[in-house]
Amino acid sequence: MARNKYPEETVRHILDVAEELFMSKGYEHTTMADIVGGLGGLTKGAVYHHFKSKEEIFEAVFERANEPLVARTREILADRSLSGLEKIRALDEASAAGPSAEMWGAMRPSSDPLRSARLLAREYLDLFELAHDFIEPAIREGVADGSISATHPRETAEVMLLLANLWMVPLFNPLPDEGAYERRVEVFLRVMRALGVDMADWEALSSERLDAMGATPWPNWRLDAPAGEVPDGRAPEERAAPEERPEAG
Repeated sequence: MARNKYPEETVRHILDVAEELFMSKGYEHTTMADIVGGLGGLTKGAVYHHFKSKEEIFEAVFERANEPLVARTREILADRSLSGLEKIRALDEASAAGPSAEMWGAMRPSSDPLRSARLLAREYLDLFELAHDFIEPAIREGVADGSISATHPRETAEVMLLLANLWMVPLFNPLPDEGAYERRVEVFLRVMRALGVDMADWEALSSERLDAMGATPWPNWRLDAPAGEVPDGRAPEERAAPEERPEAG
């Protein structure tokens, strides 16, 4: 068999075809046979030479799409004009503008963690790498400049991404009811504030990002509401006093 002289071009072609199929048909409804069939004569063996499974191709598609985000992330971390907390917020703004949420929504991998076990495992492993390489350094800078008061920067970075990337978003943890995302946001913000990282202005918590993932937007609410109370987005003066509210029944 003749050796492929241009393996990078072959990989790029595979990823181009796979991405188009994932976006149009969805991940679950795209097969390896579909990908091979769209490659214009490239054999199944040639595809498996570069990728062992559809899951590996899916991961490579996302990795390629996120290359500009990685570059932007490094720029933010190198920006000496930003405080540590400002870097955390800037990192998330960059992430919110990236392709991940839109691509996940369009490709529609199964939210069942057993059916998507490899994807879930990869997300789990990747978030620790991201936490250690990007979030932890920003937190440590914030501790040094006084904008963050976290006692354990490494563990705080890990908790932040575990909650934000796996628990709070409905990718592998579907929302059980209409108010579930709002409650998760409230808990996330309270946890991060308790850990010394005030995330109240984090753009990842906007309804726009939730819309991109195909979920129901959550209403505005006040971070300073008492613990256990789900804020309803109204100013205190707009809320009726208990005696003014109509009785049930």
